[in-house]
Amino acid sequence: MNTRTTTGLQRTVARLCASMIVLAVLAMSGCASRPTAKFERPVWPPPPETARIQFVRSLFSEEDLGKDTTFNEKVLELLAGAKPPADRIAEPLGIAVSDDGNRLYISDYVQLAVFVFDFPNKKFKKIGADTPLARPLGIALDKDENIYVAEQEKKLVSVFDRNGNKLRVITDPSLEKPGGIGIDRVRGRLYVADTAHTKSTEHTVKIFDLQGKLLGKLGHDKGSEDGQFLFPTYTMVDKDGNVYVTDTLNSRVQKFDPDGKFVRRYGERGNGWGMFDKPKGAALDSFGNLYVVDSGWSNVQIFNQTGQILLFFGGRGSYPGQLQNPAAIAIDGKNRIYVGDYLNHRVEVYQLVNTAAADSIAMPSAPPRGPGEEPTPPAKN
Repeated sequence: MNTRTTTGLQRTVARLCASMIVLAVLAMSGCASRPTAKFERPVWPPPPETARIQFVRSLFSEEDLGKDTTFNEKVLELLAGAKPPADRIAEPLGIAVSDDGNRLYISDYVQLAVFVFDFPNKKFKKIGADTPLARPLGIALDKDENIYVAEQEKKLVSVFDRNGNKLRVITDPSLEKPGGIGIDRVRGRLYVADTAHTKSTEHTVKIFDLQGKLLGKLGHDKGSEDGQFLFPTYTMVDKDGNVYVTDTLNSRVQKFDPDGKFVRRYGERGNGWGMFDKPKGAALDSFGNLYVVDSGWSNVQIFNQTGQILLFFGGRGSYPGQLQNPAAIAIDGKNRIYVGDYLNHRVEVYQLVNTAAADSIAMPSAPPRGPGEEPTPPAKN
């Protein structure tokens, strides 16, 4: 992962992907006169460098439990702008994955539901089919795989069991606009990012116990100093109880220890290597590397635990592997990566490959680059 990709190489990969997809569409429609080349799934960094991230597939609906619909004609219609039907992913703003990697939970802000994909059993469930959820956003699982869902419109977190039965509600009068959520299973804590509003001073992360008692909060006085937030949107907790908060309008991620003490920040505002526009979801791989989704740049950036940038993948577009204003992310124990691709109405699936713990060490001797030399993310539309 010690490789810095270049804009030129990314464009080349995108053009190749576009050509392959056009051929695939022609083949499906019967317009191709001869067999097409097999689609090569994009990787980052592109050849001749060692691939670290490989695109696997796209998830759209229940159909994906039986077959790969990445190039399905109905899917192509969605990418062309058709409105997703009720049983398809529309705006995936929260993602969680079970400990064994077998079940994927997706909260959909527009479909007012949580979609559950049970891959081994090829079963699909929709929590909210009978009683719609109130703008579901953040989602997290406890040790029993109970499902915690932030219902933003109702200013609360609802808790469901694995069968979708509602167990309880967690809220507090101080909770203004719940977004991303994270759970500390060891200490029994629920962290809720309170995005709040422009005139509010509540730009904080609320801390509850798992039964709903408010224990405290992270953040003090809306601002840009360490420990302050400006529209925090997502949060997650690592196995040691450290809390990561995406401080979106400060263009950074802040890390806190289990006692709430500020540890470090990742990223800053800008268009260079390791900089953000509008960071959203965050997750960790098995090596402890931090993956941060940037909605503005439509990519995912990877940092090691010391805050050094390692790689980014994705890039703006609708072709498989590309992203348009992504938000949520989750990574399972086998380093399979799920990214909520907001404007493409899908979840993109990637795999970390050819990587060991030693690859999480960035190149400390690499000289800094000037503004015109930085490999920058793809330009926004």
